[in-house]
Amino acid sequence: MTVEVSHHVDASEADADGFHDYHYEYEIYEFTDGVRTLLARAYSDEPEMAALMRWYTGKHSYWLKKRDLHHPLFLEAMAYLRMAGKSKLDWFDRKSGSYVPLNDA
Repeated sequence: MTVEVSHHVDASEADADGFHDYHYEYEIYEFTDGVRTLLARAYSDEPEMAALMRWYTGKHSYWLKKRDLHHPLFLEAMAYLRMAGKSKLDWFDRKSGSYVPLNDA
């Protein structure tokens, strides 16, 4: 497994006082096994949390399904995130449209 981490900022333009309507900082984790890539996101203001979100294979992306929670790359990614201090892991369940704690999945 290879891991790439990139930092992102999503923010509105600052007003005259330097304030933003919205401002999000987060890390994107890309876990790859050479065939597929698993994407996870962790917001800077919640350092103990991360959410595993979707698969990429070539140019196609796929939402996670419950059966994916047992895929070897998913399990390796969970272990990596836990070693990085992410003690609260969620996954995005497209079927319910919500984030589900992994210990509840």
